[in-house]
Amino acid sequence: MYEYDIEDGLKRTLGKLYKKNMHTYERIMNKMQDILEEPNRYKHLRHDKKGECRVHIGSYVLTFEINENERLVVFLDYDHHDKIYKR
Repeated sequence: MYEYDIEDGLKRTLGKLYKKNMHTYERIMNKMQDILEEPNRYKHLRHDKKGECRVHIGSYVLTFEINENERLVVFLDYDHHDKIYKR
């Protein structure tokens, strides 16, 4: 299993979800656990998002990076599909 880190912006988002929508928060946490077990299973992004991977959770997308040398997954962002891909 991989170690993990969470970007500050995602920490804030997860904190808000924990208070307002526990069901969605639990779905995200379960998916994060799945990612840590087998991170290369998920889609690798291209172009300006090269080096990142993503997984859909409903209409939203969780993005992350994998560092194979350190066996580390860095969770970057969780937002609506349209907002993730416009950046």
